[in-house]
Amino acid sequence: MKRYLIYLAFLIPVVSNAQQDTLELGFNEYLGYVKKYHPIARQAQLTISIGQANLMKARGGFDPKIEVDYERKEFKGTEYWDRLNGTFKIPTYYGIEFKGGFEQAEGTFINEDETFPIDGLYSAGVSMSLARGFWINERMATLQKAKFFREQTKADQDLLVNQILYDASLAYFEWLKAYNEAEIFRNFLTNASVRFEGVKRSALAGDVAIIDTVEAKIAVENRQLSLEQAKVKIMQRSLELSNFLWINDVPVELQPNVIPDRNPEQTIDVTLEIFGKPLDSFTIANHPKLRSMDFKIEGLTMDKRLKANKLLPRIDVEYNFLTEAPEQINSFAVEEYKGGINFEFPLFLRKERGDLKLAKFKLRDAQFERDNAQVEIQNKVLAIYRELDSFLEQNRLIDNIVRDYNTLLSAEERKFSFGESSLFLINTRESRLIDAELKQNEVQNKFFTTKAKLFKSLAINPENL
Repeated sequence: MKRYLIYLAFLIPVVSNAQQDTLELGFNEYLGYVKKYHPIARQAQLTISIGQANLMKARGGFDPKIEVDYERKEFKGTEYWDRLNGTFKIPTYYGIEFKGGFEQAEGTFINEDETFPIDGLYSAGVSMSLARGFWINERMATLQKAKFFREQTKADQDLLVNQILYDASLAYFEWLKAYNEAEIFRNFLTNASVRFEGVKRSALAGDVAIIDTVEAKIAVENRQLSLEQAKVKIMQRSLELSNFLWINDVPVELQPNVIPDRNPEQTIDVTLEIFGKPLDSFTIANHPKLRSMDFKIEGLTMDKRLKANKLLPRIDVEYNFLTEAPEQINSFAVEEYKGGINFEFPLFLRKERGDLKLAKFKLRDAQFERDNAQVEIQNKVLAIYRELDSFLEQNRLIDNIVRDYNTLLSAEERKFSFGESSLFLINTRESRLIDAELKQNEVQNKFFTTKAKLFKSLAINPENL
């Protein structure tokens, strides 16, 4: 029941022809439903949310932290120890970390270095890396890569939406082609039926031979057969089109009385936003696929810098002022301190050098891929523009051919009415006209499909749907 309710809601915007038996589903309206409700189109919107979540996660590496370590031991009335160690840390972008701490310990068995004032010992200081990790570190690299990934997801979203709209457009054009083909055979079936009735009356009147009615009937049956085959194609194409129609997570089933827009040429250009886009207006640098690959390269470049930085020795230094009266600023004296230095350097650096080489290879591989994609996109767009120019001429020629075949058929029918022609010649002329109209329909379909290919090659994400 829910499915049918959804279907009724889907048809509300197109009931402009409510007085008629058919309802027209325009190309613009159809793609609008696809972009808004199709699961893949909605899934594409998640990519940006994923990028934002990754960025939030990376920024979490710079969140201030509070650490508290407390332990106490008491056994048979003896307090072995009671230790409290609290620290507040503020990490910064360039690997410098500010710290504040409090230490307190008491008990019978505490270590000598844990002898603190009665009210505890306070500290405030800083720690930093002087070589490895100074100009770039894991947290810094992770944040930068998350920013690149966020921008990459925006480009990827455009590509995903573009792909689903392209596939949906092809389904609409195939549906339109099947509908036009059925209309061609339906019109010629009407003509053949009228002709058959006329020949039958003439045969009964003795004006033509009885055998002519057989030929006229064969023509009718041929048109009926072709129409039935065309109806099967419409049914198949309608089901394929229904794959792209969803409303509120419920698939919508296209009903037999819904028909396509038979003249969508201008609507296609506006809907796909390719109207008024000459070849010289195409800017390769703004292509979403290349932008996505550029941000991927930026992330790999950051990886390479991080791996190169790990060839440096690790030298971590720390200095903390100590005081038992933190409320007095002048109690922080340089003579009262706790500090240290930590040094580490692998002798052969085989792991680090190997990681750096792998990072360079990955970066170079991505650059090769990007260069190849740029050339492919440029050549594909150029070829499609030239193909569209050819289709303009093809459409002009096929229109002339159809018009001329119509003229020949009309002339043959006029001669037949004067008894100067035969039913065989009329059927021959008509068959050639049918072939010409089917060819016209096929050329139109290829023309529309090429427009969709241009839309896909430019990777446009329509803003007005």
